[in-house]
Amino acid sequence: MKIVTNRDLYEEIKEVSKKSEKQRHQVKSRWYYIFWGTCTVAVVAGQIFVGNGFRRMSESLDNVLESPIILDIGPKIPMYDDPMIIR
Repeated sequence: MKIVTNRDLYEEIKEVSKKSEKQRHQVKSRWYYIFWGTCTVAVVAGQIFVGNGFRRMSESLDNVLESPIILDIGPKIPMYDDPMIIR
């Protein structure tokens, strides 16, 4: 029969608490990586979305600038064609 001392109990409690701490940290780190992985995917998807919008806007602006500008001035109407105006 072995005599159990306070030191033995202390060592056993210390060992059990280390195991529970390690397990708790592993669960925490798993959620940590899931959270930051999800955030990373969301940011990358947003960057792709915004980049695609800028690309489409650039193509649209290029089409506008490459098309000819047509000004329709119309027939010349004499300005101030009124008998009350002194010329």
